[in-house]
Amino acid sequence: MMVDGAFRPLWWPKSLRARLFLILLAGLAIAYGLSFGILYAERYMSAKALMLRTLENDVATSIAVLDRTPASERPELLDWLSRGNYNLTLGPGLAGVPNTSSHGQEIAAKLESAAGSRFPLRIEAIPGEGNRLQAHLTLSDGSPLTIEITPRGVMPIADWLPYVLVLQMALLLLCTWFAVRQAIRPLGDLAAAADALDPTRKSVPLSEAGPSEVAHAARAFNAMRERIAHYLEERVQILAAISHDLQTPITRMRLRADMADDSPEKDKLVRDLREIERLVQDGIAYARSSHSSGEKAARIDLASFIDSIAYDYQDTGKAVTVVGYVDGVASTKPHALRRILSNFIDNALKFAGAAEVGVERSADGKTIITVLDRGPGIPEDMLKAAMQPFFRLEQSRNRETGGTGLGLAIAQQLAGTLGGAVRLYNRNGGGLAAEVVIR
Repeated sequence: MMVDGAFRPLWWPKSLRARLFLILLAGLAIAYGLSFGILYAERYMSAKALMLRTLENDVATSIAVLDRTPASERPELLDWLSRGNYNLTLGPGLAGVPNTSSHGQEIAAKLESAAGSRFPLRIEAIPGEGNRLQAHLTLSDGSPLTIEITPRGVMPIADWLPYVLVLQMALLLLCTWFAVRQAIRPLGDLAAAADALDPTRKSVPLSEAGPSEVAHAARAFNAMRERIAHYLEERVQILAAISHDLQTPITRMRLRADMADDSPEKDKLVRDLREIERLVQDGIAYARSSHSSGEKAARIDLASFIDSIAYDYQDTGKAVTVVGYVDGVASTKPHALRRILSNFIDNALKFAGAAEVGVERSADGKTIITVLDRGPGIPEDMLKAAMQPFFRLEQSRNRETGGTGLGLAIAQQLAGTLGGAVRLYNRNGGGLAAEVVIR
C-alpha cells in the first residue's frame, strides 16, 4: 500500500508506539531465539559426544571382562555388564541388514574402536526395529558375542527449561512494552502541550524532568511558548500604543471640524472621524482584553447578574429577554463577563433587532450563557474566521452597521481570562447563537 509516496505493507502498524514495540520485540525475540538455538546445538553435540565416548568405554570394558572370564561364568555377568542403551547376549543374535544410517555409522565407529583389532566387529541393523543395531564379534575362545544397541535420543536440556523460556519471553514482552512506553510518553506529553498551547493564557510549563533528550525538548518547547507569548504581547502593545497615540490627533481634528462652517463636507468629515475614533477605542479595548485588566475574580449571583444586564437594555427600549435561569453563584470576573455578553447582545440587536439570553449548567458543573437571535446568521465556513480580529462579513453585516470586526475577538480574549471559551453556531430555523462557557 502506498502512503504519502512511500510503500507501506498492510501489516505494518500506523502508530509509532506499535512500530517501536514490534521492532524491539521482534529483534529481541530473534536474538534470544538465536542464542537459545546455538546453546541447544552446542549442548546437543556435547551430550552426544559424551554418550558415544561413554558407550565406547563401557563396551570396551565389557568385552575385556567377558574375554577373560571362563565360558561357564559368563552368563552370570551379562546382566551386570549390560547398560540402558545396550545389552550383551552370548550367541550369534538375529539376522540383520547392513547399517546405512549416519547415526548408526557413528555408533559403529565407536564400537569398532572399543573392540579393537583383536575382535573384528560386524554392525547390522535389525529390520523393522527402528534404530536398533546389533554388533557381532567372536571372543578369543571362539564364542560368539552379540551386542544389541538401542540408541536413545539425546536430551541436552532439562524438562523444566521450556517453562523458563516461556517466562523469559513474557518478561521480554513486559520490558519491551515498558521501554516503548518510556520512549513514547514524552512525545504524547509534548503533543498534548502543543494542542493546549495558548500564549494568551497562563498555563503550567511542560515538565523538564526525564532523560536529557526529553528535558532538552521540553526546555525548547517552553522557550518557544514564551517567545510566542512575547511576540503576541509586543504586537498587542504596538496596537495599544498606536491606538492611544491616535486619540490626540483625532481629537484635534474633531475640534477643528466642529469650528468649521456647516457644510455637507463637514458632516462627512465628522462621521469619518467618529468612525476612526470607534476603531481606535476598539483597538485599545482589544489590547487590554489580551492581557486582562487586573480584575479580581468575585462570586456573583448568576440570575441577578443576567437580569441586571437585560434590564439595562430594556430601560433603553431594546428587546432583550432572559429565557433561562440558573440558581446559585459563580466565581468569575464580573466586568469581563459583562463586556462579553454586551458584545453578543449588541451584535444580536444590530442584525436581528432582538436578543434572548439563556443560562444553563452543564453536566460537569460549568455555566453556559448563550445569546440567541433570529438574524441572518453566519455562513458555516466563516464561523471560525468570524472570531479573528478585524474580520467583517460584508455580505450580511455591512459597514453601515458601524462594526470594526473586533467585538467577537475581544469577547474571545476576555473569555480566555475567565478560563472559559466562546463558541458561535447557527440556530435551527435561522439566526445565530453566541455562547460563552465559564467554570
